[in-house]
Amino acid sequence: MQQEHITPQVAIEEAARCLLCHDSPCSKACPAGTDPGKFIRSLRFRNLKGAVETIRTNNILGSVCARVCPTSHYCEGACSRTEIDKPIRIAKLQQFLTDYEKSLDLEILKPVTSDKGKVAIVGSGPSGLQAAAELARNGYKVTIFEQKDKPGGWLTYGIPDSRLPREAVEQDISYVKKLGVEFKTNCSVGKDITLDELKKEGYKAILVAVGVQSSKLPDIDGINLEGVFKGTEFLSRIKAGENINIGDKVIVIGGGDVAMDCASVAKDLGTKDVKIVYRRTIDKMPADPEEKERVFKLDIPIFTGFKPKQIVGENGRAVRFKAEGMFDDSTLDLPADTIIFAIGQEPENLESLGLKLDNNTLPVKNYMTSQEGIFAAGDIIEGDKTVVYSVKTGKEAAKAIMEYLEKEGAYNV
Repeated sequence: MQQEHITPQVAIEEAARCLLCHDSPCSKACPAGTDPGKFIRSLRFRNLKGAVETIRTNNILGSVCARVCPTSHYCEGACSRTEIDKPIRIAKLQQFLTDYEKSLDLEILKPVTSDKGKVAIVGSGPSGLQAAAELARNGYKVTIFEQKDKPGGWLTYGIPDSRLPREAVEQDISYVKKLGVEFKTNCSVGKDITLDELKKEGYKAILVAVGVQSSKLPDIDGINLEGVFKGTEFLSRIKAGENINIGDKVIVIGGGDVAMDCASVAKDLGTKDVKIVYRRTIDKMPADPEEKERVFKLDIPIFTGFKPKQIVGENGRAVRFKAEGMFDDSTLDLPADTIIFAIGQEPENLESLGLKLDNNTLPVKNYMTSQEGIFAAGDIIEGDKTVVYSVKTGKEAAKAIMEYLEKEGAYNV
């Protein structure tokens, strides 16, 4: 799907539709606090640099969020114009402004002297990047440890380029680097280096922001057959440029954004027969409405009300998928070359960090875990599992870390 680009004239005209609400419901609805009400006002009066400054000051992932945030749930859904005609296209205006910033090579945020304590961040996904930016801008020396060879987490390795171009991710990460944040890639904390060793190296606080990048699999017959994939594994391998033979018939199990991405990517690869199977009804699907609409436009059918029962194989490879009704005794039996499960994700390597999940989330109090000085943010704690919500928790976790370090008097690098 091609990214839509709008001209400056169209952007200013769209901003002029803003009612300039005194209470800015769009800004109140943004989890990350990007403050669209303010940057739309600046754009409306042709202060483009001021508009970009508002975005970057509040959200280091401004370019990314402009493309993947489910704005219909947040800012655009709260826009007062919705009651008149249609909401301001806030995401498109934000995308226009960050593209404008890049085209002019603007440097809105400047690095500051790192004269406070050292902070380590485990994981370079949205929450880790946002927390790093907040801490660096407040004088802390920040190092991000990433187990893979490139930073960005799911932004880099999972979301398809059709939804999130690599250039947008690189643009936002470059900002974090310019703020003085150090990245140590190919380094798995808990494996290559322990939390205790990080403390001995002088890190006064550690933020765990490892995300939930491992897809779950159901306990059914045939789950280990060739041709059965985890959704996150499938997307990561495709995004890395790997050539995977998925055959002519693909079935995707799940109803979230990862499932929608898997189905659309399979279609983009040239597979004509792609189907989605979901256990509840269409209206209960957690995927963003725009992502569901994209799947509908690709003529991908969705079978609702079915849960996985069995995968049938021949010669060690999956050939059929069987499901049973969630609400009645109906059955589903479909031929398949590839079956992709996108039924939820879970974190990896938490046990190696001495941390344990409780009801699928990591318990925290003001973002601190049960271990003194060890904080957590992002998808591993409670939240709605979106990029923008991860940005929110990254900002708040950074604030909690700074309060903790100030209380402890840990200022020296």
